[in-house]
Amino acid sequence: MGGRVLTLAQARSPLASAAEQLRVLGRVPIAHGFDQALAPAGLSPLTAGAIDVLQINVGKLCNQTCRHCHVDAGPDRREVMSRETMELCLRALDGSTIPTADITGGAPELNPDFRWLVHECTARGRHVIDRCNLTILLTPAHADLPRFFAEHRVELICSLPHYRAPNTDAQRGEGVFEKSLEALRRLNVAGYGNGTSGLRLVLVTNPAGAFLPGGQASLEAEWKREMLRRYGIRFDALFCLTNMPISRYLAWLIESGNLEGYMERLVTSFNPVAARGVMCRTMVSVGWDGRLYDCDFNQMLELEVGNRRAAHIRDFDQSALEGRDIVVGPHCFGCTAGAGSSCGGATV
Repeated sequence: MGGRVLTLAQARSPLASAAEQLRVLGRVPIAHGFDQALAPAGLSPLTAGAIDVLQINVGKLCNQTCRHCHVDAGPDRREVMSRETMELCLRALDGSTIPTADITGGAPELNPDFRWLVHECTARGRHVIDRCNLTILLTPAHADLPRFFAEHRVELICSLPHYRAPNTDAQRGEGVFEKSLEALRRLNVAGYGNGTSGLRLVLVTNPAGAFLPGGQASLEAEWKREMLRRYGIRFDALFCLTNMPISRYLAWLIESGNLEGYMERLVTSFNPVAARGVMCRTMVSVGWDGRLYDCDFNQMLELEVGNRRAAHIRDFDQSALEGRDIVVGPHCFGCTAGAGSSCGGATV
């Protein structure tokens, strides 16, 4: 995975188009479709249950350009959620019983109304999650965020591919590891990750190559030991995520000749128990422009929710969205392989 990383949009790659990604995935020879894999477990069609999470993607602008990014986020992206759309999200929360607002990006903190959105969500008694890339906390405009997060009791889910510098920098860029450590130290000083403050700090790891992540429980124990021993850093939990075969990771799979082999690995590793716990069954994802999706991955593939009565946040209807049929495709094998993979880590 060497060389300078550009967003697919900046490189004018055909894969910048969601339709092209779907076409490429549709041509990969696999043993059977996702619906067919679900059927023996009585899960086809896959349907949503009670919505516990409103995930709000506030834009694709990011200060990093990571090699595996499923959003194709980067400094050149200009898709940013407006305050008007955020207000519609808040209206949806006001009219629902959804307990959690999960804010993501890009680097969500780069949205000019990020702090306002966090404040408004917490003022409504909602639990707020921020999906943070860590390095954003070192920029002068965001140096106050550890204290801000602590004041608002925000749960932080932070990307760190590995506890060794070469592995992280190979995926995220030279120097990212050391910056990430400094950000984690600042979060520890603010009270995050000590196990007693209630300020939850989660790290997220994902494989650097064309393979599945290891066991989450054993890796978490290893990471906690090594992060404390090597760097004096504490955190609460580790999430292990499978790389989704979309966007920049899809481009890498093609360039490295790993696409067919990786898809075969995902299909043959399908776990019906993991499928029962996939995140799309308990969440709704809001795009930067207000359109609704079953998950953040479907959002990047522009696969909108199938319920046309509630396809945009302005028309949000919790009862209409609960029980909906979820839009699926070959990429969904990424969430159901092995121990499963979701915004909350392994599903098994």
